[in-house]
Amino acid sequence: MCGIAGIHRFDAVRACPDRLEKMISQLRHRGPDAADVFVDRSVGLAHARLSIIDLENGHQPMQHGLLAITFNGEIYNYLELRESLIARGHSFRTHSDTEVILHSFQEYGARCVERFNGQWAFAIWDGERRSLFLSRDRLGIRPLFYTHLHNQFLFASEMKALFAHGAVSRELNPRGLSQIFTFWSTLAPNTVFRDIQELPPGHNLVLREGRIGPPTCYWRLNYAAPTETMAADAWAARLRWLLEDATRLRLRSDVPVGAYLSGGLDSSITAALARQMSGDRLQTFSVTFQQREFDESSYQRQVADKLGVQHHELACLPGAIARCFPDLIWYTEQPVLRTGPAPLYLLSRRVHQSGLKVVLTGEGSDELLGGYDLFKEAKVRRFMARQPGSHLRAALLSRLYPYLPAMQSQSAAMRRAFFQAKPETLSDTFFSHHPRWQMTRQLHRLFAADFLPPADPHDPYADLRASLPDGFADWNPFCQAQYLETTLLMPGYILSSQGDRAAMAHSVESRYPFLDHRLVEFTARIPPRLKMKGLSEKHLLKRATADLVPSAVAARTKQPYRSPDAMSFFSDDWQLARADYVDELLSEERLRAGGVFGPSGVVRLLKKVRRGQAVGMRDNMAIVGVLSTQLLIEQFVRHPVPLADTAAIGVDATMSQVVSASHFATHR
Repeated sequence: MCGIAGIHRFDAVRACPDRLEKMISQLRHRGPDAADVFVDRSVGLAHARLSIIDLENGHQPMQHGLLAITFNGEIYNYLELRESLIARGHSFRTHSDTEVILHSFQEYGARCVERFNGQWAFAIWDGERRSLFLSRDRLGIRPLFYTHLHNQFLFASEMKALFAHGAVSRELNPRGLSQIFTFWSTLAPNTVFRDIQELPPGHNLVLREGRIGPPTCYWRLNYAAPTETMAADAWAARLRWLLEDATRLRLRSDVPVGAYLSGGLDSSITAALARQMSGDRLQTFSVTFQQREFDESSYQRQVADKLGVQHHELACLPGAIARCFPDLIWYTEQPVLRTGPAPLYLLSRRVHQSGLKVVLTGEGSDELLGGYDLFKEAKVRRFMARQPGSHLRAALLSRLYPYLPAMQSQSAAMRRAFFQAKPETLSDTFFSHHPRWQMTRQLHRLFAADFLPPADPHDPYADLRASLPDGFADWNPFCQAQYLETTLLMPGYILSSQGDRAAMAHSVESRYPFLDHRLVEFTARIPPRLKMKGLSEKHLLKRATADLVPSAVAARTKQPYRSPDAMSFFSDDWQLARADYVDELLSEERLRAGGVFGPSGVVRLLKKVRRGQAVGMRDNMAIVGVLSTQLLIEQFVRHPVPLADTAAIGVDATMSQVVSASHFATHR
């Protein structure tokens, strides 16, 4: 796993190696083992390497004839591809997956990506055709951003590398922020910066003769394919085989591979399979909390004991989230509405300190196999909407979100009002997500009056509706909800802020067996009744893996990973150790200077929080969202830290140190 960057000039001027070095210097946390640049007249590629495959010979940018590549990611089936290419007459100098990409591109052109099983973002320069080819993996596991200046095209793994070029605007994008404060994520190609775009998952981009072609889709999740007629045991057996093979491929590495253990079903299955295949060398890592509401340590230890692994626990003590939060936002490069990425950021640091570079995680299972309470919620709401006067049907709402005390304390009338289960809502394209998005969208009330001008309101629903595939309205409602989770929240938040950014901040590569594209395509064909049986989530997965995990873990009700939100910044423990950055950034003066939020609404919210009256998700999202946006403005827009200074501090340094140097102190 690595960091990549590049420049393609359209004016025949030679790409500047110094600018490439400045850009890649911002990504050394992604690749601390080596860094280099390649220049061919008007094109330059840069690379920061995290050595995992072919440690001695896999250096990048790598050349093969007139082709050159900078590549971030892993192609897990590279050994099989290599053999097939050798059979077609190709010869190799290295044993790296990077060289396999180059030969595959030479043999198959742009369609080579259809043969890859992996996670990637890469750029290939074809010196013969004078064209630049960029690609991003199917699910959006690895990031790729770009911008078009008047005479050149820039790309990079993270936006801070684009800013290091020196000519890229840091102006915020109201459309991107509006989308985050609705969906929790932007809709690619939008980002939170006006002049920077993100290559969507499953897309390629080609530049030729000074022209930037539109992003082209080579893969898309499809729930329209007819389901096969199989017995439940046959579905379960096929699911088990695919999951085993996906795990086997993701254990390919020339360095040790560890695993995260959350205490839930998915990470436990992943760790169990990894343990079977890698033996007693497997190390596992977990986050624990003092607050019982968030802590899952008892289940984590049960799994670790059953597997007999070397287990590491990171106690996320009060104050830890607030202390690392500025660092986190420096890496996420966008606001977050929950603090969940922060403990995972700290956990990846523990992985790094333990000498590991690679971890397996269970992400993706909930989206693909029906694990979230959102799927239960949509099912109950549809059931209610068919008989809206039924009190018995409405009583099922009390079975949702048992881990949220505020939700459980609501009256039946309040729950019915919130979940909006009415006959007229059944035809809503976004029926499954409407309550959640409406609640998040209420945070727009905190925006400054002139931030979203009435003449250009940036309707995020219209943006999303325009991106839906043909035939979406005809899909099974359960599949519609799955598609929205898998293509929106997962790449834009789960795999980004909570995944790639939190892990790569400490030079750790995350791998996701559940996101093997073969398994993803297979799960799209599984009948919804086998994914969720009644209100029992992930029924087929439990059936397929019953022998792998302790019965208590398999039988427990799904509890999503969460961490303390607003309380992280206002608890007494944090007050004793904190600097003044929270009060400073949320002051009326700083809010007014930022230009995104109206001071009066935020001040009222702060008073409510300080009185201990902030309850429920909306207030928590508001505090975290406003604070993270203010940090983004401080670090990237208002008083951006000189980017060269961050590189000079070194890979193990944190943004807090840089901020301190800029008289915006956060103390460790």
